[in-house]
Amino acid sequence: MSESSIFTRIRNGEIPSEIIAETENTFAIRDIAPKAPVHLLVIPKTQEYRNVVELAAGDPELMAEMIGLANSLAAEHSDGDFRLIFNTGPNAGQTVFHVHAHVLAGGLEEASLGA
Repeated sequence: MSESSIFTRIRNGEIPSEIIAETENTFAIRDIAPKAPVHLLVIPKTQEYRNVVELAAGDPELMAEMIGLANSLAAEHSDGDFRLIFNTGPNAGQTVFHVHAHVLAGGLEEASLGA
């Protein structure tokens, strides 16, 4: 990927956004178009992986770190229960091709999402 993704630009401070949590290799922000009362994004600092399939094959430890951060965010921002969604491919709603996880919690009965 030659051009910086929107998430890399956010992490670099080029696009304003509040980073609400961070680990050595990941960070989290609020989704700008929330589909649930709690809708956060967990994003690797590297944009090397376009989707979760590439991430799982290339760096399972980074994937585990993302899931650990998702779990911590759900505990902090909700009751600890959460839905974790990775959209993979444009027909599945992926619009940003820098792997990221959607953490949704609270009132999920009708929640659906894209990105």
